[in-house]
Amino acid sequence: MHIFRYVTENTFDAYLYQTLENKQRFISQIMTSKSPVRSAEDIDETALSYAEVKALATGNPYIKEKMDLDIQVSKLKLLKANHLSQRYALEDRLLKLLPQQIKSTEERIAGYEQDVALYTRSLASEADGADKFPGMTVKDYTYSERAAAGAALLDACKGMTSPDPQEIGSYRGFSFWLSFDSFHKEYKVTLRGALAHTVTLGADAGGNISRINNALSDLPAKLEHAREQLATLRQQMETAKEQIAAPFEKEQELQTKAARLAELNALLNMDKRENEAVDSVPDEEPEAPERRVVGRER
Repeated sequence: MHIFRYVTENTFDAYLYQTLENKQRFISQIMTSKSPVRSAEDIDETALSYAEVKALATGNPYIKEKMDLDIQVSKLKLLKANHLSQRYALEDRLLKLLPQQIKSTEERIAGYEQDVALYTRSLASEADGADKFPGMTVKDYTYSERAAAGAALLDACKGMTSPDPQEIGSYRGFSFWLSFDSFHKEYKVTLRGALAHTVTLGADAGGNISRINNALSDLPAKLEHAREQLATLRQQMETAKEQIAAPFEKEQELQTKAARLAELNALLNMDKRENEAVDSVPDEEPEAPERRVVGRER
């Protein structure tokens, strides 16, 4: 069975559906966590004045225009509130977050540059090229063979009794720090230059040396990535400045429609004094006090 509902033109139906739509839009803004322009008090603004009742009863075209403008002005105010909210967020990002990120990235770039230079010098100092093992110091002893250095590193892991990082030697100009990750149950070695570069160790002695060499050879790529990040952050700062300076693009439309809505409200409430006068008329005249007839003796 189908139920049909009709809205009759120039009756109260149209106005009631419009007020229902306004309520639904407001509730949707709350439920979706958007920034509502209107306050909760606006929901109660659905009572009809005498002027609006008269306009509906007589088919006054102003009431239809007012209904449309109510919706349009509400939408424009919501757009403007969102625009202002985004601008405040951009201002906060421009003044606080982006400068901090730029400063941190610049410091990281400076550190990478120093560590890349240190690694490059260690490669240049090797007489027989990069394939020759440059030597590794572990526990105050320098190992010139790759396998021996890897074995000494594993022995150092087995002898660790403290979870705190411990300096155990050096490699290619970087200090060597050993630590144990109790959560993942892994040993890690950190190469410290201007920055710290951590490598997770495995059970294979030769594989650990390869992991350490790979971490150092990746330094130039990490430097380039940091430079790209800095360029992106600076571009984001310029974009944020432009967006903050941009005005609300529909401001003129909002002002025009809000002014027209105010005119319509004034027109539809022009008999306000008449309404107040009607409301002030008493329902019944007060009864006159009874006269007491006093009998006189003759």
